[in-house]
Amino acid sequence: MSKPIVAVVGRPNVGKSTLFNKLIGKRLSIVKDTPGVTRDRIFAACEWRGRTFMLADTGGIEPHSDDIILSQMRKQAQLAIDQADVIVLVTDLQAGVTANDADVATMLQKSGKPVVLCVNKCDRVGAAPPEFYEFYNLGLGDPIAVSSIHGTGTGDLLDAVFEYLPPDVEPDEDDDCIKVAVIGKPNAGKSSLINALAGEERSIVSNIAGTTRDAIDTEIRNKHGHFLLIDTAGLRRRSKVDDDIEKYSILRAEMAVERADVCVILIDGVEGFTEQDSKVAGIAHEKGKACIIAVNKWDAVEKDDKTMVKVRKKLENDFSFMAYAPFVFISAKTGQRLDRLLELITYVNGQHAMRVSTGMLNDVLAMATTRVQPPTDRGRRLKIYYVTQPSTCPPTFVFFVNRADLFHFSYQRYLENQLRETFGLEGTPVRFIIRERGDNSGK
Repeated sequence: MSKPIVAVVGRPNVGKSTLFNKLIGKRLSIVKDTPGVTRDRIFAACEWRGRTFMLADTGGIEPHSDDIILSQMRKQAQLAIDQADVIVLVTDLQAGVTANDADVATMLQKSGKPVVLCVNKCDRVGAAPPEFYEFYNLGLGDPIAVSSIHGTGTGDLLDAVFEYLPPDVEPDEDDDCIKVAVIGKPNAGKSSLINALAGEERSIVSNIAGTTRDAIDTEIRNKHGHFLLIDTAGLRRRSKVDDDIEKYSILRAEMAVERADVCVILIDGVEGFTEQDSKVAGIAHEKGKACIIAVNKWDAVEKDDKTMVKVRKKLENDFSFMAYAPFVFISAKTGQRLDRLLELITYVNGQHAMRVSTGMLNDVLAMATTRVQPPTDRGRRLKIYYVTQPSTCPPTFVFFVNRADLFHFSYQRYLENQLRETFGLEGTPVRFIIRERGDNSGK
């Protein structure tokens, strides 16, 4: 990323996510009074005194824990520290200076990065209490008193961060970055895929279903182009969601789909298609996103020379409501066909943004209606006067007709197939809008 990165770190439950949300001005990080809610790095833009930088929220650091999730959260925080230009260490006034705070402070001093010490939960107005001065013992300079709930002291904190930001440089000309949401049910391998494409351990990976709770972004550039990969929490059936953190994660995943240009629907190749895969794909389809169905863990599937054909045929039937979506059989673990996946992402993104001239559309319409006559009802025949394309992403076509009720679904499907046959439109849904135009001829 060309913008400076400021990492917000600290031990669990000191209010990092509340502070993060206050600084960026919106509720992006999940906030709950439970240690370990934030597990991955989350990036968002923050602006102060005319400078924009990327703020990174991290999971709480437990320096000596052997727990698999906590140890990977520690690794994520270390990655954020390595990438950051400035580090904000958040501590808790009410808890005082703990041994973990001292260990984290030592780790930050070894990094050689500039550190701003934030003492959170200073919620009372007036002079700082005596326990505030304990934090000088961490050896990180003057602590800054902040209340992340009320927002007091955040200006002083941002001023201190501003002083350490690297010199401003002329921003690069924004190129065509493709936003890609990787969606699927829990434990399908979404984070592993992101890590394989990015070439680093960008998302926490474990075989515990539901490890990723937040939607996080990874920017990559390679020979295939410029991509922003959005990892999402696994989408579960709402009836199975009995925890408000999981409910909020589902909303975040749906928001990730909303942000994306292309959705990669990840299927567990070993487990095979489930009803939940259909629901996940339905979210992307309903929002009109370009889609690719990627069958992951293909390396672990017992197969012969006919297995792929059989699986593809079954999946085509399972995903019959989105027959436009191409399939790719991949392995995030071995890297099998990941180049092909990136090629498909670029291709379907172009199809999603395709615009067809009105002249060409009406030529296709004329040939299609000559080949198969429009339907009739009680002596009235559907007349399609012309068609035009007012928008893209997804390609949207407006048909002007004499009677909308005569434009049956089956004939719309026929015309959609004709448009796809002529112009491609692979990997993207299309939208039809029907407009009636006055016609009193009675025929």
